[in-house]
Amino acid sequence: MSIYGDYIKSVIRTVPDWPEQGVNFRDITPLLQNSAAFRKLIDSFVHRYQEMNLDAIAAIDARGFIIGAPLAYELGCSFVPVRKKGKLPFKTISETYTLEYGHSEVELHSDAFQKDDRILLMDDLIATGGTMMAAANLIQRSGGNVVETATIIDLPELGGSQKIRDAGYSVFAVCSFNEDE
Repeated sequence: MSIYGDYIKSVIRTVPDWPEQGVNFRDITPLLQNSAAFRKLIDSFVHRYQEMNLDAIAAIDARGFIIGAPLAYELGCSFVPVRKKGKLPFKTISETYTLEYGHSEVELHSDAFQKDDRILLMDDLIATGGTMMAAANLIQRSGGNVVETATIIDLPELGGSQKIRDAGYSVFAVCSFNEDE
């Protein structure tokens, strides 16, 4: 957790019963609209990763892009988008993953990484971990090395962060929410 974790958590809005009854949606929009909070968020990641000699930030479509791009800029490394299927114009590799209601697929340009590149994989939130695991598999298949997975919010009760750890990846979350919060 970040030194700013409690503050950042306090800025995130919880929207009850959205998108369906019984779900507490964690809305990062207020965090992005608050310039001081957004700076603290990016600083949380910069301070953690500034000495890790990363080659690239790989961020997951689309909210991961919001934090991944400024972090790549601050760290002086490249930014690589992990997109939903059909959104990248060049030769891609893809990975399918399971959702509670079906399947989805993410893609990466086939030339995104060099062998043994050190990659930080980012998204805004870890719930069940399916998207993060699919993206990590893509990076490994392309020759990159996932140094760590990172997120703004972890929802540990849904088991995603544990699933990612069990697969051998380290997880960093700026803050976490339990279902009853």
